[in-house]
Amino acid sequence: GYFVTYDHHMEEPGSLEIEFEPTTSRPNGGNRFVSGLTEFEYGTTAWWTTEVYLEGQKTLNDSTVFSGYRVENRFHILAGDHWINPVLYMEYENLSADKTLKEVVGFDGQEEGLDPNGLARLEIEHEVETRLILSSDFKGWNISENFIGEKNLGHEPWEFGYAIGISRPLGLAASPFHCNFCPENFRAGLELYGGLGTAEHFTLHDTSHYIAPVLAWSLPTGPTFRISPSFGLTNPAYRFVLRMGVSYEFPGFGPAVRRLFSGRGR
Repeated sequence: GYFVTYDHHMEEPGSLEIEFEPTTSRPNGGNRFVSGLTEFEYGTTAWWTTEVYLEGQKTLNDSTVFSGYRVENRFHILAGDHWINPVLYMEYENLSADKTLKEVVGFDGQEEGLDPNGLARLEIEHEVETRLILSSDFKGWNISENFIGEKNLGHEPWEFGYAIGISRPLGLAASPFHCNFCPENFRAGLELYGGLGTAEHFTLHDTSHYIAPVLAWSLPTGPTFRISPSFGLTNPAYRFVLRMGVSYEFPGFGPAVRRLFSGRGR
């Protein structure tokens, strides 16, 4: 249910979820932009989820660009559910002129949004992002903490960041009737995330930090809608970021594809 924070819940094995996440903001003295991130999440096994992201953005009074892709894998470290569930996260990023604000690390700030697309696209960033995800479920609540490390594969230091999320369904008891607006179909939460400087200068000073309420609405047999207004808490941060998302899950996608191709082979 979060946008920046990850919890320990993995995609169901063999299921495919497709999500589109538009994000909009405006740096001080710059043009408003709208970025779009399309996510394909597949449950490889019960302990391994893999994802591919495709990204683009439109900046007003500028241009529309394809900003790159990400390939992500998450791995459960321990089988079963525990008081604290650790997950390892590894992602490769090939990006330029990226404005999805999918994570905040190092000294990331709104001044990066001032660069025109023509200039920003000249620098293609090949990066590796890692996370240690610690997540707990207790009486309907989820509490998740992420420690983020990101490394440009060029000669640049590690950049660090964090993301913390807490959320809960509005209702814990499922209704015996089919309804779209039952409390258990809604989940509300709060995220806090930001940068922690670099390996050479690990600090909270001059870094961006945000607080963001999150609301998700899941239809019983349909899509899930999410929205999150983020508010910058420090000077380097964007003053306001609006994130939205709509996702749909295709259960049994993997087995269906395998049956399709095995049937053609006979």
